[in-house]
Amino acid sequence: MSGATHDYAVTVRWTGAGDTGTSSYTAYSRDHEIDLAHKPPLLGSADPAFRGDPGRYNPEELFVVSLSQCHMLWFLHLAAESGLIVREYTDAATGTMRVESRGEGAFTDVTLHPRVVADAGELATDEHVAALHHKAHAMCFISRSVNFPVHVAPVPLAVGAA
Repeated sequence: MSGATHDYAVTVRWTGAGDTGTSSYTAYSRDHEIDLAHKPPLLGSADPAFRGDPGRYNPEELFVVSLSQCHMLWFLHLAAESGLIVREYTDAATGTMRVESRGEGAFTDVTLHPRVVADAGELATDEHVAALHHKAHAMCFISRSVNFPVHVAPVPLAVGAA
């Protein structure tokens, strides 16, 4: 396999050692910071179900976010190429993760629910938008990298102002 490669570097730094570190499962905070060059730190923690801070981003949420962002960016690219003028795009994405009795877990599926508002015109049809979503799904680097279904269930197209 050949082609261009893109490298990504992040630093994840645990900030939750407190006075006792990992002396017990309940003794430490799951808080951490995610540093990316030239960007503000992203405050992370575990899911609240796993003793995390509900006010911080957790890896499972960010995983679903990455699938939604990737699809949106491809969709907007393809819409621009096709001549469809998109004015708004929102996605209320959902994901399901199953945790087994021994503690290991895996995502079973993610569903994207994109809502698009576009200018009126011959391309502003649910069929054209569905075709763009289909192609965006096929192109998205993140969805192509996971081993579970990523469903795309678009909300019907809105034409004009929201």
